[in-house]
Amino acid sequence: MARPFNLASIWRQIMTALLLGGLTLTQPAAADDDSQEREHLAAVVRQIELAGRLAQQSATAAPRTRTRYHFDYRRLNADLNRIRAGINDYLAPPREQPRDPSALTGDYRRETSPETAK
Repeated sequence: MARPFNLASIWRQIMTALLLGGLTLTQPAAADDDSQEREHLAAVVRQIELAGRLAQQSATAAPRTRTRYHFDYRRLNADLNRIRAGINDYLAPPREQPRDPSALTGDYRRETSPETAK
């Protein structure tokens, strides 16, 4: 006896096959996204290191004239180090250690000269 042609059954089989095929294809894509994210974060760390070196050079080359406001290179360096450490902790997470909840300073202008603050 011949089975009757059932369009709904065929449609359901096609959709199931497409769904299962799509699920198996997304796993490598997710792994690829993770590696791309890691590459981008590693590039961010390199850029932060470059910014730190430039800030260090600027701190040594900063004019020693008496002005009301001075850029606080120490705070900038501390914040860059915290950001770098946070990204590195994400890239290679320490196991079962609490995160450091201290906040970034963000205010890099001060009214005293770096020489008088020492």
